[in-house]
Amino acid sequence: MSKTSIIWGAAFALSAIAAVATAQHRFRYHDETTKEPLRLVPATVDPGKNRASVKENNTTIRVKGNGIPDHLVGQFPNRGNPHQIERQKVNLKVPTAPETKGTFTPLRMGWNFGVSLNGVVFDPLAAEFWHGNPRSGWSYNALGGAIALGLDANYAHVQPNGKYHYHGVPTGLIELLGWSPAAHSPLIGYAADGFPIYARTGVVDGKVIDMTPSYRLKSGTRPGGNAPNGRYDGTFNEDYVYVQGHGNLDQCNGAFTVSTEYPNGTYAYFLTEDYPVVPRCFTGTPDQSFRFGRR
Repeated sequence: MSKTSIIWGAAFALSAIAAVATAQHRFRYHDETTKEPLRLVPATVDPGKNRASVKENNTTIRVKGNGIPDHLVGQFPNRGNPHQIERQKVNLKVPTAPETKGTFTPLRMGWNFGVSLNGVVFDPLAAEFWHGNPRSGWSYNALGGAIALGLDANYAHVQPNGKYHYHGVPTGLIELLGWSPAAHSPLIGYAADGFPIYARTGVVDGKVIDMTPSYRLKSGTRPGGNAPNGRYDGTFNEDYVYVQGHGNLDQCNGAFTVSTEYPNGTYAYFLTEDYPVVPRCFTGTPDQSFRFGRR
């Protein structure tokens, strides 16, 4: 394993340990070690009135809303998720002109990665760990299917406080925004550090291309003992390793692209078909307004 892989694996482990201080509920015991197909709840329910606004000035972009999406959702509560969607107070801000730091900051539990234009946040990390222990270093992949989380067809579900949030590509939203595989993705939202979020397609060197992540499954089997056994199959976030050049995106699922909103080009994050789907780190400095865990 490369030095980069070891460092990045350690970063994910630290993110899991941080959950001890930020989690808002008791962790459940899990011993599942095998990935299962996702059983998404059909999005057939009108969640109510969406109220969202995006306002920009010379220094700040502010996204406000009530946390209610502007598309159909699954039935909540459901068998895998006992919570009901409730209105939230969404008031998030990012810099108008974000800057990269030259280093990567891992997304930690208790932080939203970003927010969509409809005011619903991206919160890809699940507070589910091997044997219910955040210190185990093994966190369950929310899209791995091993743990039933009651995700709907937008790859979203509801937290105990009623917060509806995305773990994957919000299919209902990108359809409303007119996403097409033949064009650069429409703007989906903003990451906590201010860089834009797009979905699946971008323009690189003047061509529309599929944006592909640079993570792959590790080979072989997990260590067992005090850690899970079984082959690396995507059940856990730690089943994956970053391999530079494996795709066309960096560690944070980002790349330089040219879009309608940024005709001179910008660094941007991309939601992808494959892991990690929603980015798990920042190239800039995330704003404290995206932190929802205990401080």
